[in-house]
Amino acid sequence: MMNAAFGTSQPNDRVAFDRSELGLILSVYGRMVAAGEWRDYGMSFLREVAVFSVFRRAAEHPLYSIEKRPKMRNAQGQYSVIGMDGRILKRGHDLANVLRVLEKKLIRPVD
Repeated sequence: MMNAAFGTSQPNDRVAFDRSELGLILSVYGRMVAAGEWRDYGMSFLREVAVFSVFRRAAEHPLYSIEKRPKMRNAQGQYSVIGMDGRILKRGHDLANVLRVLEKKLIRPVD
Protein backbone atom coordinates (compact mmCIF):
# COMPACT_ATOMS: atom_id res chain seq x y z
CA MET A 1 0.00 0.00 0.00
CA MET A 2 1.37 3.39 -1.01
CA ASN A 3 1.06 6.70 0.78
CA ALA A 4 -1.45 9.22 -0.58
CA ALA A 5 0.93 12.05 0.35
CA PHE A 6 3.19 10.92 -2.47
CA GLY A 7 0.39 11.09 -5.04
CA THR A 8 -0.36 7.40 -5.24
CA SER A 9 -3.77 5.95 -4.54
CA GLN A 10 -5.18 3.93 -1.70
CA PRO A 11 -7.19 0.82 -2.66
CA ASN A 12 -10.44 2.24 -1.20
CA ASP A 13 -10.42 5.68 -2.81
CA ARG A 14 -13.17 4.85 -5.27
CA VAL A 15 -16.52 6.53 -5.72
CA ALA A 16 -19.49 4.31 -4.85
CA PHE A 17 -23.25 4.57 -4.53
CA ASP A 18 -24.48 4.39 -0.94
CA ARG A 19 -27.36 2.18 0.16
CA SER A 20 -30.07 4.83 -0.31
CA GLU A 21 -28.77 5.78 -3.76
CA LEU A 22 -28.74 2.13 -4.86
CA GLY A 23 -32.26 1.73 -3.47
CA LEU A 24 -33.52 4.56 -5.69
CA ILE A 25 -31.69 3.24 -8.75
CA LEU A 26 -32.81 -0.37 -8.22
CA SER A 27 -36.40 0.76 -7.74
CA VAL A 28 -36.43 2.35 -11.21
CA TYR A 29 -34.50 -0.63 -12.59
CA GLY A 30 -37.09 -3.08 -11.22
CA ARG A 31 -39.98 -1.17 -12.79
CA MET A 32 -38.20 -1.07 -16.16
CA VAL A 33 -37.45 -4.81 -16.00
CA ALA A 34 -41.11 -5.51 -15.17
CA ALA A 35 -42.11 -3.40 -18.19
CA GLY A 36 -39.76 -5.46 -20.40
CA GLU A 37 -37.53 -2.49 -21.23
CA TRP A 38 -34.34 -3.51 -19.44
CA ARG A 39 -32.78 -6.91 -18.79
CA ASP A 40 -29.32 -6.49 -17.32
CA TYR A 41 -27.12 -4.02 -15.48
CA GLY A 42 -23.49 -3.46 -14.60
CA MET A 43 -21.72 -1.29 -12.05
CA SER A 44 -18.28 0.33 -12.11
CA PHE A 45 -16.63 2.09 -9.19
CA LEU A 46 -13.71 4.23 -10.30
CA ARG A 47 -11.64 6.98 -8.73
CA GLU A 48 -13.70 9.88 -10.15
CA VAL A 49 -17.08 8.27 -10.89
CA ALA A 50 -19.48 5.49 -9.94
CA VAL A 51 -21.53 4.18 -12.88
CA PHE A 52 -24.69 2.06 -12.97
CA SER A 53 -25.27 0.98 -16.59
CA VAL A 54 -28.48 -0.60 -17.86
CA PHE A 55 -28.79 -2.88 -20.87
CA ARG A 56 -31.56 -4.30 -22.99
CA ARG A 57 -29.39 -7.37 -23.64
CA ALA A 58 -26.15 -8.34 -21.94
CA ALA A 59 -24.03 -8.27 -25.11
CA GLU A 60 -24.69 -4.70 -26.21
CA HIS A 61 -23.74 -1.17 -25.21
CA PRO A 62 -25.64 0.33 -22.27
CA LEU A 63 -28.94 2.06 -23.01
CA TYR A 64 -28.35 4.45 -20.12
CA SER A 65 -25.65 5.16 -17.57
CA ILE A 66 -26.41 6.67 -14.20
CA GLU A 67 -23.31 8.43 -12.90
CA LYS A 68 -22.24 9.86 -9.58
CA ARG A 69 -19.38 12.36 -9.81
CA PRO A 70 -18.72 13.91 -6.37
CA LYS A 71 -16.41 16.57 -7.86
CA MET A 72 -19.45 18.03 -9.67
CA ARG A 73 -21.41 18.33 -6.39
CA ASN A 74 -20.93 22.09 -6.11
CA ALA A 75 -21.35 22.80 -9.82
CA GLN A 76 -24.19 21.27 -11.85
CA GLY A 77 -24.82 18.37 -9.48
CA GLN A 78 -23.10 15.06 -8.87
CA TYR A 79 -25.77 12.85 -10.50
CA SER A 80 -26.44 12.44 -14.20
CA VAL A 81 -28.24 10.15 -16.62
CA ILE A 82 -26.42 9.64 -19.90
CA GLY A 83 -27.99 8.17 -23.03
CA MET A 84 -26.55 5.57 -25.38
CA ASP A 85 -25.23 8.33 -27.64
CA GLY A 86 -23.30 10.00 -24.79
CA ARG A 87 -25.70 12.92 -24.32
CA ILE A 88 -26.47 13.99 -20.77
CA LEU A 89 -30.25 13.61 -20.48
CA LYS A 90 -30.51 15.03 -16.96
CA ARG A 91 -28.09 16.30 -14.33
CA GLY A 92 -28.68 17.54 -10.82
CA HIS A 93 -28.11 17.46 -7.09
CA ASP A 94 -31.10 15.21 -6.24
CA LEU A 95 -30.84 11.61 -7.50
CA ALA A 96 -34.59 10.94 -7.33
CA ASN A 97 -35.26 13.99 -9.50
CA VAL A 98 -32.54 13.02 -12.00
CA LEU A 99 -33.93 9.48 -12.31
CA ARG A 100 -37.36 10.83 -13.31
CA VAL A 101 -36.07 11.26 -16.86
CA LEU A 102 -35.99 7.44 -17.07
CA GLU A 103 -39.49 6.97 -15.67
CA LYS A 104 -40.88 9.09 -18.51
CA LYS A 105 -39.89 6.19 -20.76
CA LEU A 106 -42.53 4.04 -19.01
CA ILE A 107 -45.38 6.38 -19.90
CA ARG A 108 -46.91 5.28 -23.18
CA PRO A 109 -50.09 6.41 -24.94
CA VAL A 110 -53.01 4.02 -24.66
CA ASP A 111 -54.61 3.01 -27.96
